[in-house]
Amino acid sequence: MLHEFLCQYRHAPIPDWLRDEMQGGDAAAAIANAALNERDDLCVEALDWFVRLYGAEAGNLALKTMSRGGLYLGGGIAPKILPRLQNGIFLNAFFNKGRMRPLLEAMPVRVILNDRAALYGPALHAAR
Repeated sequence: MLHEFLCQYRHAPIPDWLRDEMQGGDAAAAIANAALNERDDLCVEALDWFVRLYGAEAGNLALKTMSRGGLYLGGGIAPKILPRLQNGIFLNAFFNKGRMRPLLEAMPVRVILNDRAALYGPALHAAR
């Protein structure tokens, strides 16, 4: 986990309030919420690293598949961290592919906000 690594690397303890939230449920969600609300600097740094790595790998995938029609980020995480995806870190990492940058800049990047989008294909298939 990025946050755990950063705490060890920076020799910083996890705040008690964050530890309680992490133990009460999803640790990643607690860290992301703390970062989005800017309650803890290490949570912000961890989420920024996640977004940067997410963008870099999304760029790799877009190049591998030559997704000229665009890249659509789906699933449960992207809509929840949308403000961080929009602040430039994601796209900078996405585009940072050297001479392939112009190709990536021509690809639209979108976040799927409808949490039921994954069900539409199977429902259409079942209806046929």
